[in-house]
Amino acid sequence: QVQLAESGGGLVQAGGSLRLSCAASGRMASTYTMGWFRQAPGKEREFVAASTWPGGNTWYAESLKGRFTISRDNAKNTVYLQMNSLKPEDTAVYSCAAGLGGGNVTRTNFYRYWGPGTQVTVSS
Repeated sequence: QVQLAESGGGLVQAGGSLRLSCAASGRMASTYTMGWFRQAPGKEREFVAASTWPGGNTWYAESLKGRFTISRDNAKNTVYLQMNSLKPEDTAVYSCAAGLGGGNVTRTNFYRYWGPGTQVTVSS
């Protein structure tokens, strides 16, 4: 079993930045592909970013590329999401997820484990 716990969410003004963290624990947690998703009220959950280990490959939602950056510290089994130039439409619950492969990392069904999420609210 892998357990995930997000942190770093909160309220930020438009144009500001936040850094989210996702700590993973459990057997072979460092070998998992890690992804970030978000879900705004009334909307479907959408892919944000993903990172593989080993290899260091990253993927981003096209609309977020350039503003958001995913990184990981494998020694700490932690993945980060740096969010810059935040907009009100970025307001959502952000969740991290872990998967071992066998599909498309941008799709929710790639991932076996999910964290409970952390709220990000961007004010005008």
